[in-house]
Amino acid sequence: MLLQASSLLSLLFLLTTAAHGGDYSRADFPADFIFGSGTSAYQYEGAAFDDGRTPSIWDIFAHSGRTHGATGDVACDGYHKYKEDIGLMVDTNLEAFRLSISWSRLIPNGRGPINPKGLEYYNNLIDELISHGIQPHVTLNHIDLPQALEDEYGGWLSRKIVKDFVAYADMCFREFGDRVLYWTTVNEANVFALGGYNDGIIAPGRCSPSLGTNCSTGNSSIEPYIVVHNILLAHSAATKLYRKKYKFTQNGFLGLNVYTLWFIPYTNSTEDVIATQRAKDFYVGWLVDPVIFGDYPDIVKKNVGKRLPAFTEYESKQIKGSVDFIGVNHYTTVHIKDKPSILKMNNRDFYDDMAVKIIYDQGNEPTDEYAIMPWGLYGVLEYLKQVYGNLPIYVHENGQMTRRNGTLYDKSRVEYLRAYIGGMLDAIRNGSNTRGYFAWTFLDCLELLDGYGTSFGLLYVDLDDKNLTRYPKLSAHWYSNFLKGKSTSSNAITEVGDNAFVPWIG
Repeated sequence: MLLQASSLLSLLFLLTTAAHGGDYSRADFPADFIFGSGTSAYQYEGAAFDDGRTPSIWDIFAHSGRTHGATGDVACDGYHKYKEDIGLMVDTNLEAFRLSISWSRLIPNGRGPINPKGLEYYNNLIDELISHGIQPHVTLNHIDLPQALEDEYGGWLSRKIVKDFVAYADMCFREFGDRVLYWTTVNEANVFALGGYNDGIIAPGRCSPSLGTNCSTGNSSIEPYIVVHNILLAHSAATKLYRKKYKFTQNGFLGLNVYTLWFIPYTNSTEDVIATQRAKDFYVGWLVDPVIFGDYPDIVKKNVGKRLPAFTEYESKQIKGSVDFIGVNHYTTVHIKDKPSILKMNNRDFYDDMAVKIIYDQGNEPTDEYAIMPWGLYGVLEYLKQVYGNLPIYVHENGQMTRRNGTLYDKSRVEYLRAYIGGMLDAIRNGSNTRGYFAWTFLDCLELLDGYGTSFGLLYVDLDDKNLTRYPKLSAHWYSNFLKGKSTSSNAITEVGDNAFVPWIG
């Protein structure tokens, strides 16, 4: 029997939300809790060939035609329009903004001299945010490794990346750390490894050619594990450097970001319940266990065997405790069905090693809107609290996907945000150490899998307008009102017509 509301976690969530009727306001959150939104460099900045920037792996991947013909050459042109956008952030009452730095804009060859124009841009961007009372949260690498390093030694597939990443991080800490307190080393390291090296659907587009995809090279059985291993080594080395060289004077915090699905057993059978825990260990524990406990989960080591790189004793000690917080990206919930027979296969990939069938509850197409299941975020936060010692959590990404059709009436996004922020509040009331929330994303931008076909933005960007004019959607008004302190019960969804320009709600 399919476990839905009958599952213990869903029932607990429904009981807690019923206690306050699902209504809440900004004042219900801790005084030091931070609300914001975010984007990433390649998805937002544009100016891909301006002022000394060189290609990243995402440039090369996008120009190969594998993002539905879309590229970040122009994107939202945030490189030139950041002051206008920060003004819009002020209108939206954002308290924080999550951004990433383009490594190849700052250090065009991946190592060596700093690009003065890139340095100037990020200094100006950070200063502009701070001058308007918006706290910058900075990610060092968001899928856009310099192509120069990919060409030279295979990028994240080589241990050489550790030295270069630490040097890059050192430069960022030195130049920006006097104003940036919150650093994330790598965004969605698990999804980057799976999408880029297991499935070949994101940069650098590698996977086993036998999988029948567009990949011309790669090894899905080995490469995802090598990439995550090197990311963990690079992350922990950068953390060690920061704590030794900068922590005393800058007082900042470093974290690692993980993409999280919430997993629910497909049936109440023992096999599906065990399989669900196995999915959590593979998908989340693969990254979080090492930075908390110093090693991979036992089931991952057992199922992957010799294909899984091993940490030396020194590496394990360095990695253990190498985070001040965990960044969580969460969008949807899936059901898990045990599939043990797949372990008998040779040349297994990551999903085969997990030995489960993942069943999505959204529509029939990958671009369909997410089903609104806020108990999923509640479950993720509760799980991290119980398993990993309740360390600080920042929800770095959470938002509703819609087709990019120009409408400003994104009622489903409002309903999604209202539900998930409420679910997060319930987790906090139950003891979760969650300290911030960033709605993905501030502007409609280039999206990971569908280019400009889908959107997550609070603001619409008119790509047919040479000025790339921004228009606030209903969700921007709702978020703005919420951050002004209005209760969600009184902050009703306003009926406005499609494609109508809605002035800011006062």
